[in-house]
Amino acid sequence: MAVQFVSSKWVGFVCAIWVQVVAGNNYTFSNYSNALKSLMFLSQLQLNNLSVAKDVGKAFGLLAGLASDRLPTSLILLIGGVEGLIGYGVQWLVVSQRIQPLPYWQMCVFLCMGGNSTTWMNTAVLVTCMRNFKNNQGPVSGILKGYLGLSTAIFTDLCTALFSSDPSAFLLTLAIVPAVVCLIAAFFLRETPSTAAEERQQSLIFHFFNAVAFVVALYLSVFDLSGSHGQLVSLVFAIGLLVLLVTPLFVPVYFMVAKSGSISDPEGRTKEPLLVKNDGGGNVSEVRPRPMIGEDHTIVEALLTFDFWVLFVSFLCGVGTGLCVSNNLGQMGAALGYSDVSIFISLTSIWGFFGRIISGMASEHYIGKLGMPRPIWNAVSQLLMIIGYVVMAVGFSGSLYIGSILVGMCYGARIAVTVPVASDLFGLKCYGLLYNILILNLPLGSFLFSGLLAGYLYDAQAVSSGDGGSVCTGPHCYRLVFVIMAATCGFGVVLDMVLVVRTRKVYRKMFERKKFQALPAPPPSISYVK
Repeated sequence: MAVQFVSSKWVGFVCAIWVQVVAGNNYTFSNYSNALKSLMFLSQLQLNNLSVAKDVGKAFGLLAGLASDRLPTSLILLIGGVEGLIGYGVQWLVVSQRIQPLPYWQMCVFLCMGGNSTTWMNTAVLVTCMRNFKNNQGPVSGILKGYLGLSTAIFTDLCTALFSSDPSAFLLTLAIVPAVVCLIAAFFLRETPSTAAEERQQSLIFHFFNAVAFVVALYLSVFDLSGSHGQLVSLVFAIGLLVLLVTPLFVPVYFMVAKSGSISDPEGRTKEPLLVKNDGGGNVSEVRPRPMIGEDHTIVEALLTFDFWVLFVSFLCGVGTGLCVSNNLGQMGAALGYSDVSIFISLTSIWGFFGRIISGMASEHYIGKLGMPRPIWNAVSQLLMIIGYVVMAVGFSGSLYIGSILVGMCYGARIAVTVPVASDLFGLKCYGLLYNILILNLPLGSFLFSGLLAGYLYDAQAVSSGDGGSVCTGPHCYRLVFVIMAATCGFGVVLDMVLVVRTRKVYRKMFERKKFQALPAPPPSISYVK
């Protein structure tokens, strides 16, 4: 039945949301980094290189990209779940002191596995959903990446509420919960074609998903900003959060109880053949002209374009510096005298959500209204990032609160906008691999800005703490780091504006196509029998 077809598609999208909720485990390093540092007697540079190791796992996301066109979505999800179970499971064994700390290089391997697990989850979810909702890629990216942005806050707040921020319990949660969610999603998430009637309903449905996501974000914010809580309040909070996370199921349930006549016949599905037969006959093969920007590209064709590398480097400027803040929030807070940095981690996550979901919806809206190039939202986000870094460099009271909000919001916006920009410019033909090539910026940026820049400059300012480690106290510890990252984002703004100018025609065509699709369908002709 058509109703079953449509509802199964939305069940898959809800499962995709849940996968994104648990796929942000790679951004939670600050929640347990101090435990690793003390157990393994690490310097700040060594600790930063551990965080780089988890981000290096994303470099192997190319394997997930290659697999996305060859393996079923269910298998890709299961690979990610099992790999995360092993990577974070071993870290839990070390932090809980059930085993002795492993040699440094072995810990790097398991952190790398944990980081790589998220690339399989993200690839399965993004490739499938971007193909399922081709005409709403901005909202899809914003919603999915928005929940990914909330993931850190969800993990942090749940563990604070249930386990009193115990790093051992936190790591056990990171190991088990994503594996269970991936197992569930493997049964429901798959590529399914769209119906004409369904495409007309999608905008309203995505507004509902956005509304639920905003409620989740506000709910987390209230819990974070309301101070310490008793056991009963924490338990009520955890139950309420879980109820909110299952609320998106209302959409597929609605379609399942709807009357069959309210949905178009499944024969109305819009399908595209996987292979196009050439009727030219004989053995004559036509030379395929190089595609224009906005058309489907192969990986080689995309890599040979100037626009791809402008997008790649500008993405590095934004996400590389943002990751540096995310990875070092624990030490940044300690340098400014904060004993508990969980509030900053949650603020970064929650405002990262707002950046992702607002930029995804706004970029799609203004393409349909004005033909505004989507990369302009990347430029705006990097301008705000510069303000955030300058504020943190000054180091006045409360600067880390403001900086966490601005950097989190803009980092989220860059992720959410760059995902559909890649498909806008280079198509969906090889999207899985193309996405993971762009994601190489995460380990590269982590290495350059967190491993090298922040690690060396912090250790240069630090003094011996007497227990074999080193510590630095005061706003000067990271001041030069913030100044350099602000300058880097300035260069990124220039690159984003270059891309805005070069892609104006692409988005003008998208505007005209959306304008045409918005025209009301002609009424059916009625014939009378005499």
